[in-house]
Amino acid sequence: MSLSRVCLHQIVVALVLLSGATASYSQSEAVPVSVVSPTQTVPTNRLRLSGNLVAVQQANLSARVDGLVGQVKVDAGDRVRKGDVLLDLDDALEKHELARLQASTSAAEAQVKEDRRLVDEAQRLTSNNSLPKNELYLRQAALDANLALLAAAKAEQAAQQQRVEWHHLTAPFDGVIYRKLTENGEWVTRGTPVLELVATDRLYLDVQVPQERFGTLSPDTEVNVLPDAIPGQTLKAKVVALVPVGEAGSRTFRVRLVMENSDNQLAGLLPGFSANAVFNLSQGNKTALMVPRDALLRDPDGSFSLMTVTDSDGQTLAKRVKVKLGYQSGTQVEILEGLVADAKVVTRGNEILRHDQLVKIVKDK
Repeated sequence: MSLSRVCLHQIVVALVLLSGATASYSQSEAVPVSVVSPTQTVPTNRLRLSGNLVAVQQANLSARVDGLVGQVKVDAGDRVRKGDVLLDLDDALEKHELARLQASTSAAEAQVKEDRRLVDEAQRLTSNNSLPKNELYLRQAALDANLALLAAAKAEQAAQQQRVEWHHLTAPFDGVIYRKLTENGEWVTRGTPVLELVATDRLYLDVQVPQERFGTLSPDTEVNVLPDAIPGQTLKAKVVALVPVGEAGSRTFRVRLVMENSDNQLAGLLPGFSANAVFNLSQGNKTALMVPRDALLRDPDGSFSLMTVTDSDGQTLAKRVKVKLGYQSGTQVEILEGLVADAKVVTRGNEILRHDQLVKIVKDK
């Protein structure tokens, strides 16, 4: 017998002996395992995401005219109501101009009053031929011209009144002064921010939703907000915007929630605080087959499998089955395919098991 044939024969003998030893070990040594039966429940699929609270309204306020700051009536942290005067510009010259226009309007009104009297007189005199009708026409034309001048004077007065009011900056909505950006005596121009106002009675929560879950959300999705600043508090929220533009890097989509301050629920919460949104993605009355997450085994190709226990010819054997996963809810995982409802699923000892290995159930739940 050649050397190569001797080596081949020895290798074959070694493999036979090794497989026999393994089979003997498998049959004589039953691996203790714990098993559970899958549960069928009506699932409540919850998606929990973190985000930051932002104000529904936030504005940089600026004066509508150039001017010298006469008085800033608020400071950072002050709460204001819509219509409250926040800042006064020096309006002395504008008030003088308003007074002049008011006088011009009064003069125009007096002239119109006199023209009406002259027209009435002309109508009476022309009725008995004591005055030529041409004079009546002239007086009527003068009245019409002065009525137009009066209308122009009133318009100029109203415009000047508006300019005077623009020298007093008012709050466009209820809120809190976030920043004070000017002081008394400074010169400000139109468009230059002087105060920053933030509304706190309503808050948004913006969260980034993974692309695989974005399509399951709608304005009717039930959602609760858990603010980190106040542990234990749960706020009702509504989906008000599903932004259909994804972030290229993270493959997520922005979803905006709004929380109403009913019963002063938002007390103590401020824009910038962090919070968690819990979306309830319930599937109605559809039941799902659930197993503990500890029972899952990751396969080399990235798929998942479970070890189940079956009785065969008086022996209790482990069987590896590939499964397709659904959603996860806490410590439970939905099994979509690959598992029957009455199976016994290994939860402890499954990492060391092999297919068709002899096992012993030590704790059957």
